[in-house]
Amino acid sequence: MKITIIGSGFAALTAVKTIRKQSPEAEILLISVAPELVYLPGLIWIPAGLRSAENLRVDLTRFFRRKNVTHLAATVTGISGNGRTVFTDKGPVANDGLIIASGGRFIRTLPGIEHTITPCAGTDAAVALRDRLNSLTSGTLAFGFTGNPQEPSAMRGGPVFEFLFGIDTLLRRQGRRHLFDLVFFNPAVEPGKRLGKGVPVQLLKMMDDRGIRTYLGHQITGFGPTVVNTGGGDIRADLILFMPGMTGPAWADESPVKKSAGGLIKADEYCRAEGMECTYVAGDSGSFPGPEWQAKQAHMADLQAVAASRNLLAELQGSDKRETFRHELLCIIDMLSQGVLVKRTETRSLLLPPMKLMHYAKRFFEYWYLRQYR
Repeated sequence: MKITIIGSGFAALTAVKTIRKQSPEAEILLISVAPELVYLPGLIWIPAGLRSAENLRVDLTRFFRRKNVTHLAATVTGISGNGRTVFTDKGPVANDGLIIASGGRFIRTLPGIEHTITPCAGTDAAVALRDRLNSLTSGTLAFGFTGNPQEPSAMRGGPVFEFLFGIDTLLRRQGRRHLFDLVFFNPAVEPGKRLGKGVPVQLLKMMDDRGIRTYLGHQITGFGPTVVNTGGGDIRADLILFMPGMTGPAWADESPVKKSAGGLIKADEYCRAEGMECTYVAGDSGSFPGPEWQAKQAHMADLQAVAASRNLLAELQGSDKRETFRHELLCIIDMLSQGVLVKRTETRSLLLPPMKLMHYAKRFFEYWYLRQYR
């Protein structure tokens, strides 16, 4: 059987491992621009010099060789009606089964958004943030995020909190925090509410304790070189870090896949693309049924990829057996010297106070996770 995987991020690589473990004979073709994993959670440490861009880019050539995976360096441009052909700039690719794990894309439609830095856009953006911060001797730093109004789960707020608290800690270490005004802005009155009950209060208290101003509850309308425009007035800023909401991959716009109101690929509880056979979705490119607080994060992408891979193999083998994935938000909000553990399931939520142990736990997890691909 020929299985094609689109992407080389968390979901795609977990799909590779799961399929290879259950089906040693399957032919796996993975399509991505380069045989490379960018470890996005580590971007938060680039401004402080704890990581470099090179540290976070992992060459997957040896991993693909070990797992007997063929890599096609190409850009996906679309898929056929039932997913049996993937179109790329290097030509069409046929398959018996398809897993879409290509990730989402940021909605960069707000006027003047080019004046902001979206650090999770990749290593270049995080390096640009580091260099811009180092060039400033004083000023106002503004940090904010928003979501996809048509897709509540399609947002990345956690990294913004990490950059905010991490840069606050960095400036204090450098002895120049008093020269900077840090501002957090968000259209929600209770930012971070999706992380669990009580989390917004805790986060806002942490900001207040560190002298970080907040500007909440006003719609973001645009940006200028030194300003954030909102429905409640303007925020002057010398550096703007902004994480917009997310939508589906660009190639899906013109492809016959069913999409949610927010533009993500619609999937059922088994990660199967709605209305398609032997085509599954995992990670940021998909829209999944579940609780309103479900998250776009690597942990969820891994859980979805396992379910998608197992269900695809079962369908290809003619089995009716299917499995769902659990909804679980799990993250450490790192502050450069400490970390806050947040966990939320469908039955409970947990928030631990800042601890040094959590900072080092996050760094150890990075080492443990990446060693399997190096």
